[in-house]
Amino acid sequence: MSITVAVSGASGYAGGEALRLLSGHPEVEIGAVTAHSQAGERLGVLQPHLHTLADRVLEPTTADVLAGHDVVFLALPHGASGPIAAELAERSPDTVVIDAGADHRLESAATWAQYYGTEHAGTWPYGLPELPGQRGRLAGARRIAVPGCYPTATLLALTPGFGAGLLQPRDVVIVAASGTSGAGKALKPHLLGSEVMGSMSPYGVGGGHRHTPEIEQGLAWAAGEDVQVSFTPTLAPMPRGILATATARLTDDADPAAVRAAWETAYADEPFVRLLPEGQWPTTAAVIASNHVQVQLAVDERAGRVVVVSAIDNLCKGTAGGAVQSMNIALGLPEQAGLESQGVAP
Repeated sequence: MSITVAVSGASGYAGGEALRLLSGHPEVEIGAVTAHSQAGERLGVLQPHLHTLADRVLEPTTADVLAGHDVVFLALPHGASGPIAAELAERSPDTVVIDAGADHRLESAATWAQYYGTEHAGTWPYGLPELPGQRGRLAGARRIAVPGCYPTATLLALTPGFGAGLLQPRDVVIVAASGTSGAGKALKPHLLGSEVMGSMSPYGVGGGHRHTPEIEQGLAWAAGEDVQVSFTPTLAPMPRGILATATARLTDDADPAAVRAAWETAYADEPFVRLLPEGQWPTTAAVIASNHVQVQLAVDERAGRVVVVSAIDNLCKGTAGGAVQSMNIALGLPEQAGLESQGVAP
């Protein structure tokens, strides 16, 4: 029997990516597809690559439309998911609701208010199955918060080292480059082709990016103590992908020769995380349109630090792919269902 899945925010990049993956899922029947300002428009006009869904008409994003499905994906701007989720809890309590926005990721209401400026909507199980113990929390879950794209890349880069007690919780520095789709589909002058092509630029410098507390939260889970991160995102002239370079100071008793073993152990059985052979470094091109992650590391013995580089597709593993993967675990389906495609090249 098929699982019915509704997708809100279907006119945007994240919603479109969710529909692309769900269209190839062997257990899924796509139900309502919804939008806000573009409700009433034919999906094929806004997402012309979704050929099998081109004639679907976008419905309004309301609890009335979304209720009654087995699963609802909320691919909405921050602040928009909370009210819809609260209505669905009353109208459709058995529905699995997967929030691809930020509303339910953070544990601290005070931190949410500091970075987002609104009332905290609550905390849901975190949809990054590769974190230690997380699959058990997702199994059977009816509410799931999908991580941000930058936290996905950086937590997968550094969690093995903190989990093994090899890294110090201060002086963690992360610089990550993202494709322009990470900023969403709304028209913005700084994302115009003439502004982006042939140029890179930083933003959210000095700890201001909203993914900073989410990164610190996830690393603290692994370390068992607070972790302080300096995070600088940059905009790269590409549509998709994140390349994150994360570096942390080794503990005084860490054996540099044994550091790689922590990552090998952590990812030995992970279907979507690939620790590359020594000497080969991740590239965003290798993971485009896939749920796969490439990771590589090196020990800078002179500086007493580990340097870890990870590459993901921000729309797939960083958003919609992680959501489908978490859905599969929550419903007891094969974890790789609908996610078995390799990367695309060239």
